[in-house]
Amino acid sequence: MIRRRKLAAAISAAAVGSLLFAGMTSGAANAASPSWCGPKKITVGMTHGNGGNNWRAVNVGAAQLELAKCKSVTKVTYKDGQGSTTKAISDIKSLVATGVKALIVFPDAGKAILPTLRSAFKAGVVTVPYRVDPGGTAGKDYSIYIPGDFVTDGKAWGNWTKKNFPDGANILFLSGPAGNSQGLDERKGFESVLGNGSGKYKYIGNQPFEVTNWEAPLTQTVLTAAIAKYPKIDVIMSDFGPVMVSSLGEFTKSGRSIPALATSDGNILGCFFQDNVKKNKDFKLMTVATGTDHVVLAVQHAVARATGGVIPKATQFKAPVFEDSTTSKPRGVQCDREIGDWTFLSSQMSGKQQEVFLNK
Repeated sequence: MIRRRKLAAAISAAAVGSLLFAGMTSGAANAASPSWCGPKKITVGMTHGNGGNNWRAVNVGAAQLELAKCKSVTKVTYKDGQGSTTKAISDIKSLVATGVKALIVFPDAGKAILPTLRSAFKAGVVTVPYRVDPGGTAGKDYSIYIPGDFVTDGKAWGNWTKKNFPDGANILFLSGPAGNSQGLDERKGFESVLGNGSGKYKYIGNQPFEVTNWEAPLTQTVLTAAIAKYPKIDVIMSDFGPVMVSSLGEFTKSGRSIPALATSDGNILGCFFQDNVKKNKDFKLMTVATGTDHVVLAVQHAVARATGGVIPKATQFKAPVFEDSTTSKPRGVQCDREIGDWTFLSSQMSGKQQEVFLNK
């Protein structure tokens, strides 16, 4: 896991308000502006409710690369709520106070952020939350919400589990902060395939999911406790697969095989699978794309609306199935040992590009 201080160093210039475009290639800066980039000059604010992991670093990098395509964006300021709802609210308010014209928000705390988003929108700031649903209504509380198709991700996990465990399974589900809409939507998806837990597919652990905040230390605490408590875990579903790697060895320590994983991709997870599958008879892996590029669509909507550009037609980010160890469709489990562990092979960014943002 990228330590918070390392991530902070990687994007510290943005955090204190300097240009986010440092280190961009001249080709990105000199290329013709895309249609979503209008003529009006603007400054942009971007916030995460909890920015302390590698996904967030690559997500910020994806936003940086996209924003650099628009010459009308003169400055971008990034702020990390560091897991504090109070700080996340304060970050948004401070960005509005500095005069940003567009605001791109990962609202980790969900509905607790809604009043602050509403205030920003009513102050005339183009406000675009993405990935976690803050509640509210577009055009009243914010400009537009850009969701992910997480119900479909859950259905993909459910269908894979049903195919590989036709006689039933004990399923442990891990997600991020308590009540986050991504986890709830994924739950709707796999329950639509596997049922509500009263049949042969049983859901173990805290419901509707075990809270991990998408962080490795808490994930390890949760998994260690679950391994000790439940002698039979057939499938672990998780919407952030890479953070499980440091915990999966607990199965081996307890004399058990690593179970099947239905999760999201990451280079470290793919390499771990390749290194350990032969020693673990029950170890299977299926992933959906982790979605580091989700922010790109949010950026396009925010900039288009603030600069007078062409508003994109797409309003939802869709992440496909990425790899499957049982069918090799659309591909088998991927591992690239020439790039960093904490990169994402499903990302539109190359591994080398991701390393720039992960290693600064």
